[in-house]
Amino acid sequence: MRRVLLAAAVLAVSGCMEVEQVTSPERQAGQTVRRDTAAWNNEPIAGGPKWNKGDRGSWEEQIKKRQLTQHEDRRIYQ
Repeated sequence: MRRVLLAAAVLAVSGCMEVEQVTSPERQAGQTVRRDTAAWNNEPIAGGPKWNKGDRGSWEEQIKKRQLTQHEDRRIYQ
């Protein structure tokens, strides 16, 4: 019984310990990711919706079509 109480006390105290958190030198707080690309500049997913790479208009048209199929009223009455 005494061992069980001692083990419970050790676990309770170790749960209160704070571990130091260190940031990596590559990622500093306040820096913005600059390597992100526009959605229409990516390749379409195989088997997914299609658009012309680099053409913002065709990408937006594909998004509009996708939104129409997710609207319950319009999807039922098509």
